[in-house]
Amino acid sequence: MTDLNSLTARQTRRGFLGTILAGSAIGMLGACTVTKSGNVTTITVNVAKVKAYGQAGINAVSTVLSIAAVASAIGAPAVAVIEAASVALSAALSAFSTAAGSSVTVNYDDTTMKSAINSVLTDLQTVAADLSSAITGASSTVSSSVLSDANTALSALKTIVSVFEGILGVVSLSEPAMTEAQALRILKVAA
Repeated sequence: MTDLNSLTARQTRRGFLGTILAGSAIGMLGACTVTKSGNVTTITVNVAKVKAYGQAGINAVSTVLSIAAVASAIGAPAVAVIEAASVALSAALSAFSTAAGSSVTVNYDDTTMKSAINSVLTDLQTVAADLSSAITGASSTVSSSVLSDANTALSALKTIVSVFEGILGVVSLSEPAMTEAQALRILKVAA
């Protein structure tokens, strides 16, 4: 689980520089702005982007599970786990939307809103991990064209997770396979 509180606790010189670089990249992403006044860093989050990212996760689950061969290959227990993760993501997204309204400003000492944002990110990461495991498990029993469709949806979701992590200053270890716009289009989310 990624927590904004733990990020500040484990900063070293290298971590501090990485956070500064990630923070400067945040403004370019358009999902939020970062301002610093003395020792107070304030992040203003684009609520519509966070909602779009959450919806992308929900749509990725629907896309992958709607492929009958994949759903059949992974079995009912795995489908239930993935659907439970999707329900948790939907609940986190709903809670975030209610708390945030149309825009939200997060100071590093605002634990309530950070928790709501972290919850959406954590649930997105869980959905991506569950779908990845399911697709890997189904890979030997479904056709390559079916597998390609499922992997495209998964790749789009991983891109969204990576972009979201970048927005929050969490360094993602993998390079996204596509742009944010491509990923949202694949997952049928208007941003």
